Amino acid sequence: MTEIPEHLRKRAEEARAKADAAKAASEVPAGETPTTDADAGAADAPTSEAASRIPAHLLERSRAAKARSEGGGGGSGGGDDGGSEGGGGVAVAERPSTAAVPAAGLPVGAGPGGHTQRLLTVVKAGSIQDVKAEPQDKVHVWPHLLVIEFASILILLAGVTIFSALVRAPLLGLADFNKTPTPSKAPWYFLGLQELLTMFHPMVAGVTIPGIALFLLMVAPFVDKNPSNKPKDRKFAISIFTLFMVMWAVLVIIGSFFRGPGFNFIFPWNDGIFFEL
Repeated sequence: MTEIPEHLRKRAEEARAKADAAKAASEVPAGETPTTDADAGAADAPTSEAASRIPAHLLERSRAAKARSEGGGGGSGGGDDGGSEGGGGVAVAERPSTAAVPAAGLPVGAGPGGHTQRLLTVVKAGSIQDVKAEPQDKVHVWPHLLVIEFASILILLAGVTIFSALVRAPLLGLADFNKTPTPSKAPWYFLGLQELLTMFHPMVAGVTIPGIALFLLMVAPFVDKNPSNKPKDRKFAISIFTLFMVMWAVLVIIGSFFRGPGFNFIFPWNDGIFFEL
């Protein structure tokens, strides 16, 4: 059972004591003088004050309900019995009356001070709290992400080490500063910058254009804040990245296969391929 707080229990006991005092005062005959005890007078005062607060239509409704509960039980029971016997149907059991007899001068269900509010029950807060945790589509960086990244690094390092030990790198001979190979090309991942140097000033080719490209890549997540993983919802970010990759790939391909002696433009199907790893 639910435990009733102490202050509510005391309030109920006080209300019960006041109701008993009012009932005792109403049972005193008209010719007799009620007791002059100080406690009795103090108990009668709230009752008379509460009775004066009750509207007349509520008092009439209370008296009518009391009259029905006292005199209507026998008649309704006889009617039910006669109907069940005459009709030959299933007998209907009479329900016992559950209406409580109200106190004198007070409506049915009136509380302390004439108020009609009722205290139904006291429910603990813990019994109505939702303790079920809501599912979240998130995990912690440690250990879920970092463990996977660390394992990937170890696997990649092991693969590169084994490959470099078993496969001979296609290196050229020793460098000779008196003989410069023609054409002299940078590694393939720098051929894009070397190709830009043939078209623009070194400041523009080496600083301005790469800086603008990197700046656009850094700004893209702040401009396109859509968390969706679908390509149709990330058109801006995907367009910027695709433009950057296509531009760089074209420059690398031109520098690798379309530049010959003196870094001049050639057609590989006519003059051959001047490209070495």
